[in-house]
Amino acid sequence: MSLRPAKSARPAPRSPDPTLPGGDAAEGGVQADAGRLTMADLAAKAQVSIITVSRALRDSPAVRQDTRRRIQELAREMGYRFNATARNLRLQRSHTIAVVVDMTPSPERPMSGPFPLDLLGGICQELTVAGYNVLLTTGASQPAAAVQAADGAILLGQGADDTAVRQLLPMGVPLVVWGAPQPGMDPVFVGSDNHQGGALAAARLVETGRRRLVFLGDTHHRENAERLHGFTQTLATAGAALVALAPCDFTFNAGVAAVRGLLADTTGGFDGIFACSDAIALGAMRALTEAKLTVPDDVSVIGYDDTPMAAFHTPALTSIHQNWTEGGVRLAQSVLALINGERPESLILPTRLVVRAT
Repeated sequence: MSLRPAKSARPAPRSPDPTLPGGDAAEGGVQADAGRLTMADLAAKAQVSIITVSRALRDSPAVRQDTRRRIQELAREMGYRFNATARNLRLQRSHTIAVVVDMTPSPERPMSGPFPLDLLGGICQELTVAGYNVLLTTGASQPAAAVQAADGAILLGQGADDTAVRQLLPMGVPLVVWGAPQPGMDPVFVGSDNHQGGALAAARLVETGRRRLVFLGDTHHRENAERLHGFTQTLATAGAALVALAPCDFTFNAGVAAVRGLLADTTGGFDGIFACSDAIALGAMRALTEAKLTVPDDVSVIGYDDTPMAAFHTPALTSIHQNWTEGGVRLAQSVLALINGERPESLILPTRLVVRAT
């Protein structure tokens, strides 16, 4: 970050505010024991801007490490101490970000998987460094109160037909969504390249000689719809066919049921499956095994998410990898940018194919 000289003029003295700890509180919630010095004094002494001082005292990585240390040492010498409560009162901010998970946990789909835990890890990592608290709630628990009390909100999962987005959008809080961008919809989106993920799966299946393919997943979810689009486009280019599309939930049992139905109904059979989650894919493999079909000799299977269970299963599941942790970091960065009056662009993160045994 470039260092800008602070203005030489000091702000006019203010009357003590009895609602703030220690009486007179300096800008950004940093105050001196004497109650007279301001952050502008510290900025002038350090020959940087006031915002640089504020960020340095919050240990923000937006300020170079050597500059942060110099400002923090100078603050100690001048008797400043960081007062987050005073800062929040002055800015009328809670310094809290609401994180809403659009997911109803169940024994089949617990909240202990990479979605949402790896995303949450990236979010908490970034927001903690920036001096923010994280308030976690779910879409099933009426999140309106939590969102309205926060400085901004992050929505993990946009819901079938974007219902979760439409629920939060009217609240007027800076909002960033993990999912697939929709033209004409206001929120900033961060998500994986689902079209690329579908294309990678199709290319791999075609490469291994598969020509009659099945897609498992609920395309009312925009991310799944984009995976299907990438999948079918690549199949068409290669001369392969999508012989069945089976809508199903993101669970193991849904995968079992879908493939049992396909084995009973699909005329001419199929030799490859692309599932919209690893759990669906593993359920599909169970149904294939029940039908005395071998993976991958009879039917190849590709999942999505590259979860730990994909690697540990026998045979190990080929899957599309999403970088959840990086996604969480980018979600946090985007919501902080919105809070600061910036307008970040929606961001699509690349996916990659992890080839294993299926």
